[in-house]
Amino acid sequence: MSDTCHELLLRLAGRLPDDVLWRFRDWAATDAVAVLARVLPRTLLHDRIGLTDYEQRLLADALVPHGADRSTISSVKGLDELPDPGYTFSPESPDRVLMGDSATVVLGATLRGRPGVGEVRSSWRLGGGEPRRLILVTATTGEARLTGELQRVLRALGEHDPCVEVLPAGLDLPPYHRAALAASELVCAGADADGHLVPV
Repeated sequence: MSDTCHELLLRLAGRLPDDVLWRFRDWAATDAVAVLARVLPRTLLHDRIGLTDYEQRLLADALVPHGADRSTISSVKGLDELPDPGYTFSPESPDRVLMGDSATVVLGATLRGRPGVGEVRSSWRLGGGEPRRLILVTATTGEARLTGELQRVLRALGEHDPCVEVLPAGLDLPPYHRAALAASELVCAGADADGHLVPV
């Protein structure tokens, strides 16, 4: 279930507001999945966020066993294909300020050489408000828990609603993540880094 829920929330990056998405991921990483099962489908309806057929299956498989209402899930708008992300990405802060220094140091110390972690990369998202830094991590196990852990680290460093994207190795990435990775820079590498995440 946690893998299914994590993939669904990953696919909603750039479509759900950051302050909502980080909270949902925090719930998915803890024992609050029953709360997520009630709130996520209603949020998708309220914000008119559509899902592809595949995402609809992820939603039902992840949340119905935890009390999500099937009629609410079936009422979520359908999409034929994923929407364009609507953002551009850059490897550098647009303000040319090294806002991520402390975060980069801490993430490097936390994840460098860590088992189950591949590359750790950073990208800046532009458009739709203030520029936002994304942390992109490839992992071979425990993606939901790792997301929750890194979000808590970044919140402790002052990021109110951190954008942490933990990508399961081998996942066919949505356009949002492909674009972010294409404009990212390496922070560090874990023990399972084999090659680069960035598409060639």
